[in-house]
Parts: sequence; C-alpha cells; structure tokens
Amino acid sequence: MKRYYVYIVECSDNLLYTGITNNISRRIEEHNAGLNRTSFTYKRRPVMLKFHQEFNDVNQAIFFEKKIKKWSAQKKRALIGGEFELLQILAECRNASHSDYKPEE
Repeated sequence: MKRYYVYIVECSDNLLYTGITNNISRRIEEHNAGLNRTSFTYKRRPVMLKFHQEFNDVNQAIFFEKKIKKWSAQKKRALIGGEFELLQILAECRNASHSDYKPEE
C-alpha cells in the first residue's frame, strides 16, 4: 500500500515550509541537496524535519497539506509541538463579524 506524507520543515532562517511526498527521507534529502534552484527552500538550507503525518489516501494528504499551508507560523508551531489546546485557540475565528463578537442587543 502506498503511503503519503504531509510534512513541515524548518529552514535555516526559521521559516517553515509545508509539503507532500510519498518518500519522506528522500524528499528531505532533495531539499537539502538544493536540486531545484527556484524552490522556497533552496536559499534556506539546511532544512530540518519538524512534523510529518502519514496518509494512505493521496486525496486526504493533499487536502491536509492545502489546509495547513494556509495556517500561520504560530499555528504550525503549535501542531509541531503537539500543543493541541493552543492549536484550538488559534483556530477560533477572531473576525469582528463572527457571531461570538457581535454585540448583544
């Protein structure tokens, strides 16, 4: 059965990069080897693997990768650290138009 991985690496400048692969060790080696001069990580090497999640279904992996790519660095770091309570707090909507923030009449 094929496995897919969504991963987060921390770059040498402390920025985070999120990606997807079917071979996590090969992909980290590729990032660090700098095979693609136009990639986000090329000038930010070396990278260190900070998080990975395994999936059996490529569509689930793609969905999860797209979801966490939109997250803030703070939220990604909470995921990396296993700080699930903080992750929940950061996930809450803070928009002034959200129902929790509308003034009571």
